[in-house]
Amino acid sequence: MSLRIFDAAVIGGGAAGMMAAITAARRGRSVALIEHNPFCGKKLRITGKGRCNVCNNCDIKTFLKNVPTNGKFLYSALNRFSPDDTMAYFESLGVPLKTERGSRVFPVSDNAHDIARALEAEMRRAGVFLLHDSAVEILLENGAVRGVRCAENTLQCESALIATGGASYPLTGSTGDGYRMAKALGHTVTPLLPSLVPLESDDADCAEMQGFSLKNVTLTLRDGQGKALYCELGEMMFTHFGITGPLVLSASAFLRGSAGPWTAEIDLKPGLDEKKLDARLLRDFELYKNRDFANALGDLAGRTMIPVLVRRSGIPGETKVNAVTREQRQRLLQLFKAFPVSVRGPRPIAEAIVTSGGVNVKEVDPRTMGSKIVDGLYFAGEVLDLDAFTGGFNLQIAWSTGHLAGEHI
Repeated sequence: MSLRIFDAAVIGGGAAGMMAAITAARRGRSVALIEHNPFCGKKLRITGKGRCNVCNNCDIKTFLKNVPTNGKFLYSALNRFSPDDTMAYFESLGVPLKTERGSRVFPVSDNAHDIARALEAEMRRAGVFLLHDSAVEILLENGAVRGVRCAENTLQCESALIATGGASYPLTGSTGDGYRMAKALGHTVTPLLPSLVPLESDDADCAEMQGFSLKNVTLTLRDGQGKALYCELGEMMFTHFGITGPLVLSASAFLRGSAGPWTAEIDLKPGLDEKKLDARLLRDFELYKNRDFANALGDLAGRTMIPVLVRRSGIPGETKVNAVTREQRQRLLQLFKAFPVSVRGPRPIAEAIVTSGGVNVKEVDPRTMGSKIVDGLYFAGEVLDLDAFTGGFNLQIAWSTGHLAGEHI
């Protein structure tokens, strides 16, 4: 086992780790980045369905509204390295960017590899030493960092940064080692839960409608007491196990700390209030008054959903439209405005985009990302108890915390 000497060791070659290593090396520090995968940025290369939603083109106030967990902890990091800074950074590395719907920022190439390759190239230019090895433990002397022991090497250093990611997407290398090392050094790790993850349902109608997408609907997630936890307009989809899609992934962030069972209510016609929707129903019913009820909803609902709507309305499908009563029409109207789907809970953490929970931020200095417990120990990225909605916010957390840590290690 060889001994190598550096100023700082960064454990984890993901978004936060690479950003921190580059930032520290640009300050003239000798930096080793320890990554057990054969290449860096494995998870980064598959984000945004392989396109890489680099960040969100918004101001800091808007950004923090999209961080439901410990957002205030990020004030210093975001002010030191904002979304504007992130965009300028990658443009300076030769990666042209574009802003799409929802202020989501992507490489013009729509290729996540371009972001990862740009960071790898900048690490080489900055002189970061890339060590493909597995970190086993952080070595202390008199309560301060003095090195990192790996499977095949030992590094002597005065600073160590844990940027190992969360527990989601374990095939990318997020094995939870960072949590284990943090605990061994006296840090608290809050319960790890899946976030930005599809939701499971016991409702058989979901499986019947699997693959059916809804656009421009409003999803409201309610807890076991009926309290609204989340409400937003967007897109979603039914699956064999429940529901998924952008709205559902964001809603899943609100399961933490709430009591189930939960209910997802879908407003299928958010652009129409009940009075206008009733008028629309009356027009359609007049137009198709001689049809069977089951054949009269094609202008208002997708073909896949119509049998479910008919069944839930309690109106026999063979009923002639001109025989549908006002009471029956009101039941149908309520279905369109609040279509309920029972929610049992989230899919497994291995399927989550990010991990909710992690190293307790109360034990980390938000001005430096340094440990309040161990001198010379730092944290950045998903290993911390921070998570946000979809739209580039979680990657921005990695860039901002990684950059701030890199300024201090």
